[in-house]
Amino acid sequence: MERLLARALSKVVRTGDLSVALASGETHRFGDGSGPPLAIRFTSARWQRTVGLDPELKLGEAYTDGGLIVEQGDIAAVLALLMSQVGLRPPVAPAKALLGLRYLLRRLAQFNPPDRSRRNVAHHYDLDGRLYSLFLDADRQYSCAYFERPGQTLDDAQLAKRRHIAAKLLLDRADLELLDIGCGWGGLGLYMAENAGAKVTGITLSEEQLGIAQCRAGERGMDGRVEFRLQDYRKTPGQFDRIVSVGMFEHVGVGHYDTYFSRVAELMKEDGVALIHSIGRSEGPGITNPWIARYIFPGGYIPALSEVLPAIEKAGLLVTDIEILRLHYAETLKAWRERFMAHREEAERLYDENFCRMWEFYLAASEMSFRHQGMMVFQVQLARREGVVPMTRDYIPHAETRLRAAEGRNRAGLRLAGE
Repeated sequence: MERLLARALSKVVRTGDLSVALASGETHRFGDGSGPPLAIRFTSARWQRTVGLDPELKLGEAYTDGGLIVEQGDIAAVLALLMSQVGLRPPVAPAKALLGLRYLLRRLAQFNPPDRSRRNVAHHYDLDGRLYSLFLDADRQYSCAYFERPGQTLDDAQLAKRRHIAAKLLLDRADLELLDIGCGWGGLGLYMAENAGAKVTGITLSEEQLGIAQCRAGERGMDGRVEFRLQDYRKTPGQFDRIVSVGMFEHVGVGHYDTYFSRVAELMKEDGVALIHSIGRSEGPGITNPWIARYIFPGGYIPALSEVLPAIEKAGLLVTDIEILRLHYAETLKAWRERFMAHREEAERLYDENFCRMWEFYLAASEMSFRHQGMMVFQVQLARREGVVPMTRDYIPHAETRLRAAEGRNRAGLRLAGE
C-alpha cells in the first residue's frame, strides 16, 4: 500500500517540491524541485492506504484527524501544489472507479426535499454564531465578495458586492417588494431596504441565522420594512417585484432545478427582475467533492451553467444578463482563511482541535478550487418579459453611484444618532 500511495503521488505531482514521510520512516520526494519545499508526514499505514485509495475523501479526513501532519509549509500550500497540477485526474484505478460511482449516484446525494433541506442547512449554518464572527466581515456576508480593485479590504469588497447586486436588481423606485431567498444573517436584505427603499421579505432554513437577522432588523428600526421568516422557497406565497438569491442555489440540488426556477417564475411579477448569484463550475457537470459533501455541505452541488440554463428556459424565464466572477471568491476565501487562522485559538475554545483542522482544510481547499480547478461565481439576471431591463449595461454603474450616495447619507445619519 505504500507503493500505491507513492504511485498515485508520482502521477499527480509533476511540478513543485513535496516530501512525504511514511509511517515506516521512509521518505519520498515528488515534483521537479521548483517552488518552495513542502513536507508532509503520515502517522499510520492505515492513513497511507486510505488516502491512496480515495484521496478525494480521505485526504481531508487524514488532516482533520491528525493522520497527516504538515511539517513544512501549511495545508493551503500543500493543497495549492496538488490542485494546480495540469490535467489533474484520479491517479489510480480505485479512485477512478469511485469517481464514476459518485457521478452515477449524484442525484440521490442531492435529493433535497424540504425536510432534508432543513437538516442539511442546520448542519452548517446552525453552528455557534460566534464561529462566523471570527472570520466573516462585519455584516456577516458568507458569499463571494466583489473586489473592485487590488488590495481592497474584505469589508469594502462585501459592501461592493451588495451594491453591485442591488444595481442589477433595478431598484429604481421606493417600496418595490423584494424576496431574498436564502437571506442568511439578513445583511443583504437590510442593505436593500436601507439604501434602495425596498420592502424586503427574507427567507432562510437556519434558525440561528433567522434569530440574528430578526434581531438586526429590530435594532435598526426596520421591522416595518423587513420581514425575515423560517420558510422554504417552495412554500413561499405571493408575488414580488424583485427576487434575489445569493449563495443559496448551491444547496438546491441538480434534480430540483426545474422546481426552483418554476417557483422563481411564479413568485415574480410580470415586470419583475431576479438575480441569482451562485458558485459554478467552468468545466461542465461534475460531482460534489465527497469530503465537502460529508463534512461541510451535505446535499450541496456546484452547477455548470449548462445544467442551469435549460431549467431557466423551461420555466419560461428570460436570461437578461450573465456575469462571471472568476478569482473574486479565491480572494474572499483567502481573507476568510487568514482571519480564521488569526483567531484559531478562539475557534478551538468553541469547538476543538479536530474541528479547527477541518475548517482550515475546508477554507484552503475551497480557495484552491477557485485558483486552480475552474470554479467561478455566476450572476444570472432574469425577467419574465422583454423590455424590463435596459438594452445596455450602463445602468449598473449609474445605480452604483446612487447607492454609494445613499450609503453615505445613512452612515451620516447613524453618526448623528450616536451623538
